[in-house]
Amino acid sequence: MRVLKMKKTELKAFGIIGGDKRQLFLAKSISDSCFDVTLGGFDKLTSLGAIEIADIKTAVSKSDAIIFPLPSICADGTLNTPFSDKKTRLSDDLIALLKDKPMFVAMKNKFLKEYPVLSNCQIYDYSAKEEFAVANALLTAEGAVNIAMNEYEGTIFGSKCLVCGFGRIGKMLAKMLKSLNADVTVSARNEVDFAYIDALGCKHINTNSLKSVKGYDLVFNTIPVMIFDGNLLMNTDRNTIIIDLASLPGGVDFEAAKRYKTDAVRALSLPGRTAPKAAGEIIRKTIFNIIKEVYR
Repeated sequence: MRVLKMKKTELKAFGIIGGDKRQLFLAKSISDSCFDVTLGGFDKLTSLGAIEIADIKTAVSKSDAIIFPLPSICADGTLNTPFSDKKTRLSDDLIALLKDKPMFVAMKNKFLKEYPVLSNCQIYDYSAKEEFAVANALLTAEGAVNIAMNEYEGTIFGSKCLVCGFGRIGKMLAKMLKSLNADVTVSARNEVDFAYIDALGCKHINTNSLKSVKGYDLVFNTIPVMIFDGNLLMNTDRNTIIIDLASLPGGVDFEAAKRYKTDAVRALSLPGRTAPKAAGEIIRKTIFNIIKEVYR
């Protein structure tokens, strides 16, 4: 059995609490690295090879470090446990068990807003690490192209695409679509981004000037602000497919999209849906890098 050191703590066993298929591949990857792994909050599973499946309290009790999923909690403050029919909050007993253990979470601010009693504990946000964000953006862009291929009756080759936003995902997506010989336009807000977009061989427009969306086959929104509200959707071609990649609350008014008969797809947590194995490995690498940084 391998041992990792983190401050004064020896880490031999990991508890993975909740999550989707990413966490199942994460568990396998950690187990294959010769650590003990216990899953908690996976009541719908009967087995996962040699990996133990237990209730959440047992998983926490048996582990030296705890890994929460991405996102770690739902909008109602319960743990993100899609493989369980139960809605679970961190009880006083669970919090008492967690206080002395390193915890790895995603979206730390939201986690601590719901459970401020844990604020002074060893909590590390793996989703905030740049290496995680870049690798995750690549998987998200790849998943978005996969959705487009399934939803669009034409081909990406030669299609007219609009990518809204030029953050990590927007950059990856624009480059990927361009490599597939799509006609790509990217919306951004500053001259530096415009220069990068031009260097990629794409066209650029100012996001603030989007008053209508005409002549595009596919639109990919990466901006987590309500860009495609009723007014913009009213001036969007009906045969355009909009794929919303933005984190909640998203950037598309889906009720308005229905009214205007616009084909809009909400595409959340794409790495967990389209590339869970790769996504799980990215989480493991990031967490193990954090452990090395803290120990160093």
